[in-house]
Amino acid sequence: MNIYFACSITGGRKDEIIYQSIIVYLVNSGHNVPTAFLAQTNIMMKENNTTPSEIFTRDTSWIHNCDCLIAEISTPSHGVGYEIGYALNLEKPVLCLHHCDTRISKMISGNPHHLLTTNAYATTKEAITRIDQFLTP
Repeated sequence: MNIYFACSITGGRKDEIIYQSIIVYLVNSGHNVPTAFLAQTNIMMKENNTTPSEIFTRDTSWIHNCDCLIAEISTPSHGVGYEIGYALNLEKPVLCLHHCDTRISKMISGNPHHLLTTNAYATTKEAITRIDQFLTP
């Protein structure tokens, strides 16, 4: 499956270890994740050489070509919110994951879109379980 993984970059990187665990799990499960590099520790430096226009074109193309989008939304991010809305507008299934002790935007929690799933998790293992449930028809 072609999965677009979305996570905070400029909004904060406190959940980087979780991002990395999710990416490792998805890739090891045989999925193609074009955004896997977003979980890397030095992503801010790598993206500094890419223009905003290039990032927009690249990322929206990946969303167009993905089967679904999985977002870790514990750290607020304008970009991730945009990507979620963009994917839903294209009728792509979206899974939003967040720490169980984190308040998320009511624009996400109140969204009735039939392809949007939002799940809280307490551990990385639980996040992986939520991903499996989402990916299994």
